[in-house]
Order: sequence, then structure tokens, then C-alpha cells
Amino acid sequence: MRTLTPPTAPSRLQPSSRCLHTPPCPTADSPDREAARVVAAHPEQGWSLLCNGALLFDDTGELLPDGRVIAPHRPLAATA
Repeated sequence: MRTLTPPTAPSRLQPSSRCLHTPPCPTADSPDREAARVVAAHPEQGWSLLCNGALLFDDTGELLPDGRVIAPHRPLAATA
């Protein structure tokens, strides 16, 4: 009988230390993390992978490399 080994989760998709451009991108823990460069964009699926390892969703929500979730933060519509 074969034993299946569960896949190991990567600790980070793209650690900030792998950011090879200048100036380096903000880390995923930084408040300005959304300023990082896009390394993979999938607009048909509604997400982009940033250089710092964060996933940015079209609804402005985020999934950080350590598994934390940032709720969508759309600006509120102006009321008349």
C-alpha cells in the first residue's frame, strides 16, 4: 500500500529578499505593501501576485504570505 505524503506549504511565495529591482518593494508586513510590483496578473480570475508574496484581489482584499487575510477596503461611496 502506498502512503501519500501531504504537500508542504511554502513559507513565502516570493520573499522580499528576492526582490531584485531598485528600489526594493515594500515587504508584505509593510502598510504600503500594495505598492510592490505585480509578478503575475490574472484579471480573469480577479487576483494579482505581488513581488512581496502578497495576493491582491480585485475587491481590494489581500492574502499575505503568512496566511493573514486583509479585508477589502474599498472607499465608501459619497452620499448626497
